[in-house]
Amino acid sequence: MNTLPVDIIVTIPMENFRLKVFRTVAHHLNFRIAAEELLLTQPAVTQQIKALEAELDAALFTRAAGKVALTAAGVALLPFAKQLAALANEAREAVAATSTSNAGKLTLAASQTVGQYLLPRLIAGFLAEHPKVDIAILGGNTQQALEALTSGQAHLALIEGPPMRQDVHLVPFMEDHMVCVVPAGHEWADEEVSLAELQQATFVTREIGSGSRRIVEHALEAAGVRLRDLNIRMTFDSTEGLLSAVEAALGIAFVSRWAVRSQLALGTLHVARVKGLKLARMFSLATGLGPEPTGVTGAFHRFVLERAEALAPRATGRAKSK
Repeated sequence: MNTLPVDIIVTIPMENFRLKVFRTVAHHLNFRIAAEELLLTQPAVTQQIKALEAELDAALFTRAAGKVALTAAGVALLPFAKQLAALANEAREAVAATSTSNAGKLTLAASQTVGQYLLPRLIAGFLAEHPKVDIAILGGNTQQALEALTSGQAHLALIEGPPMRQDVHLVPFMEDHMVCVVPAGHEWADEEVSLAELQQATFVTREIGSGSRRIVEHALEAAGVRLRDLNIRMTFDSTEGLLSAVEAALGIAFVSRWAVRSQLALGTLHVARVKGLKLARMFSLATGLGPEPTGVTGAFHRFVLERAEALAPRATGRAKSK
């Protein structure tokens, strides 16, 4: 009697596995890293790509001088591979939506401020109503969160800055304010300063690609100040690192009011109000283009839009809206 291979008996994935391997290699442009992410050996990844290339009768990657790049055929295939992955996720969610238990898996990508200071409360509130949902979180800055969404690694992204891309759909869910923070004892602590004074200060900032950084850049440009004209001493890839640098008097910084609540309450940091600078922004939910999310993804999407303001931590300390 003929039998199926054990791995096929155990699970038959909805998404073509070769396309999943292709998407992962295309994302990293590195076979070793793709193998680690897929929990495969590097030869197994190579074998899957070769099989897909044979099936399509086209080379998908070039390998020269130790670098991997997509061919024209690979570039043409990638958006369709992403769409098929998204369609498979939608199918799973549609099936999950028919279950009265409302169980399922949900992967969320979140930029740092949202992920660290708001998302835990949102997830706790959601799980209180949907206890059988299994949630995974992917962190990073705004661009990294959106890449996780568009590559099919995440069902939803919660971001804090302008998307700078046209392949996602955004729905704002909460207003945020950026504040200028200075160390305890600084002459600007709890004072109002001018834009001219601001240009004489030493700054520490988030990295390029951060939503927070782009909000500050846009606000400064609107006020007639270019970020490159400021004295920027250091950049950090995390808000916590940024706040620690300000506490150590390495410079001043702009951060979300949510991120600095504890330091303001303790008095280790203070707010300096900048006259003429508008730093309001919106936190947004990002989904891929196409139908509205359904199933568990749709349930979480609706939950955030309806309940985020009620579940957000309350403001503390001396932060003031401008």
